[in-house]
This record gives sequence, C-alpha cells and structure tokens, in this order.
Amino acid sequence: MLTAFARAFRTPDLRSKIFFTLGIIALYRLGAFVPAPGVSYGAIQECLALVEDSSVYGLVNLFSGGALLQLSVFALGIMPYITASIIIQLLVVVIPRLEALKEEGQSGQAKLTQYTRYLTIVLAVLQSTGIVALGRGAPSNLFPTCPQAIIPDESIFRVLTIVAVMTAGTAMIMWFGELVTAKGVGNGMSILIFASIVATLPAQVLNLLQAASTVVAVGLALLALVVVVAVIYVEQAQRRIPVQYAKRMIGRRAYGGTSTYIPLKVNQAGIIPVIFASSLLYLPSLVQQVAEPGGAVDTFVTNYLSPGNPAYVVGYFLLILFFTYFYVAITFNPVEVADNMKKYGGFVPGIRPGRPTAEYLDHILSRITLVGALYLGAVAVLPLLALSLTGDQQFPFGGTAVLIIVGVGLETVKQIESQLMLRNYEGFLR
Repeated sequence: MLTAFARAFRTPDLRSKIFFTLGIIALYRLGAFVPAPGVSYGAIQECLALVEDSSVYGLVNLFSGGALLQLSVFALGIMPYITASIIIQLLVVVIPRLEALKEEGQSGQAKLTQYTRYLTIVLAVLQSTGIVALGRGAPSNLFPTCPQAIIPDESIFRVLTIVAVMTAGTAMIMWFGELVTAKGVGNGMSILIFASIVATLPAQVLNLLQAASTVVAVGLALLALVVVVAVIYVEQAQRRIPVQYAKRMIGRRAYGGTSTYIPLKVNQAGIIPVIFASSLLYLPSLVQQVAEPGGAVDTFVTNYLSPGNPAYVVGYFLLILFFTYFYVAITFNPVEVADNMKKYGGFVPGIRPGRPTAEYLDHILSRITLVGALYLGAVAVLPLLALSLTGDQQFPFGGTAVLIIVGVGLETVKQIESQLMLRNYEGFLR
C-alpha cells in the first residue's frame, strides 16, 4: 500500500488530484471554525468547555466535525445533503415519475441530482432555523447548563443573517463535494464526512485516556483493533452468485458464452440503517428539550430513552435490523435482476431463468442481509456498551465513526489503485 501511495505522488496528474482533494478538505475544515456573523465566539468556547457534547445533537455534530455546536459557517455540515439523498432514494421507489427518471440513464440521474440539491437547500433552511432557535436565550436549549448568551443580538435581521450564512455554507459544502468527485480522488461527499470524523478523533482519544484507567485504556485499544479488523473483513465480504450467458449465433459468429457473477455484499445497506435509527431515536430527546422539566415526557425519556439505558440499546439494535432489511428491499430488486438476466440470455447454473431465479436471489439476499444487519447492530451499539466501562459515551472506535472511516478509506484506496493501473502496467508484465 505504501508503494502504491509513493507511485501515486510520482504520477503528475494523480498527484495534482490528491493535492486538490487535500486543499478542499483544508478549506472545509477552516469553515468549520469560522463563526457565523452575530455569534459570540468567546461564549461558544466557554459553553463548550462546560459541556463536552450533547447526545441530542451528537450525530449531526459528528458529521460536521464539531462545527455544529460552534455555530460556525459550516455548522450543518453534510447532514442536509445526506438526508436529502436518502429522501430522494425513498421517493424513487414510491413515485413513478422519479422511477422513470432513474431508468433514463445519465440524463435522468442528473435530474435527480438537481432535485437533491433543491431539497438540500430547503432542509438546510429548516435545520439552521431550528439550531438558531435552540441557541437563543441564556441559558439556551443548545447549552442548557451554560449561562452565557451565544447569540447576543436576537433581532430578526441578525437571526435571518445567521440562517442565510449557514444555508450558504451547506450549499458551498455541497459544491466542495462535487468538485472533489469531478477533479479529485474518491467520492466527494464521503471524503468530507471522513475528514469531519477524523478531525474529532484526537480529542476523543485524549478524553478517553484521561477518563479511563490504564487497564481499561489498553483493553479498549485492543477492542478498537479487533473492531477495525472485523469491519474491514465484513465490508469486503460478498456472496458471488455465478451467472452463465448462453452462446448466440449472429451471422457466422458466436457471441456470448461467458461466465460472470453477481456480487452481493454482506453489508448491502452500508451506513444508512445506522443513520436512520440514530435520527429516529433523537426525536424523543428533541421533544424532551421543549417538554416540561420533571413532567411525564421528561421522566420517560430520561428513564428509558437515554443513551446507555438497556431499553435504548435494545431499541437501537432492533431499529438497525429493521432499517437494514427495509433499505435492502428498496434498493435491490431480485425480480428486476432476474428479468434482465433472462433478457440477455443469462442464467444461474442449476436454476431456471425467470421467477425461480428471482426466488433464489431473494433467498440468498435474505440470508446475507441477516448477517449484515447483525454486524451493523453490533458495531453501532459498541459505544453504548463502552459507556458502562469508561463513563464516556464518545468511544472513538465504534459505531458510525468506524464504519464510515473504514468504508471511505477502502473505497478511496481502491480508486487510487485503479488510477495507477491506468498509468502503470507493471502488474500485467510480471
């Protein structure tokens, strides 16, 4: 791998792509520390010193690299785009017009991308308005234990300015991601999420070492190594369904007769089920923020839906199982795959084309999806289990963070290797 990176930096055009990607990441991280106009930077830092993190906004703060709680220009991070992409993917299944656009190929995909951008801006306006509303007052709902006013001037003009700047920041992040995809290395949005999470790791590791004893720290380090290795192994795992294409005579020439396979990944759904489950479990905590202190809602959420509570852990795990099956069901259609194979003369050896092939694929997919769902659930609840050992819920090597870091890292390395293959044929000559 180190040799591949050395060859990448020796290749001029690939080197320029890597430096371009690093430059975009630097601008992205710079915007995460530039406060929005009208936000008191000193008050924000004092409040952050009192409150390390908030379980209510943990996922968004993770994806923004800590920018959310600082109310910076890039406070919303990439989360509005992720939410918009998920919503568009779900609507494609239920709205025939969008499904027709998806089947049109590149032009239809460009139209869906445009819809995703529009929806991202709408969600950014809503989310920035909500964040500003939570940040008003002293103490604010964003920092309930901090007496400082993080937005000193609460006039309508100032609030609208903050909302406009945060929305523009989200649009700029979206543009950064598209620039990296077009002119850099890897998927732009994934790279920006990767950078946000990696940026918070050193502080989380330091807090973990300060809070835990030496024995616990060593044990958690070994657990982190095991988790990373297991995630790499499962992310690479796939079930290959063999496919044989029959020969066809066109004139005097025979076409087809090739053998290939359908790669069914064990983790077919990726990180989406974890995001869905986390977002759904944040709703009760958001309701608790506006509920009466000590009331029925506040007591119920505190007793049963707080992180580390057994009911919360079990509910989180079951929601991940449900959303994994749900997302795989809407993104992979065995009937459509079987029909396409039959149309081009393909068949699974030992299985008749058409409906029997679709049932066979559905059976295989159900079995490997169970393994993938259990894997996602186990990795996602690791930080909650580590909470009982360390007393710190920011366990840096489990859950959403490690899934994204490993997944994006593997995909980026694969893309760099494929770029090297286009320019260096040494591997074919050996």
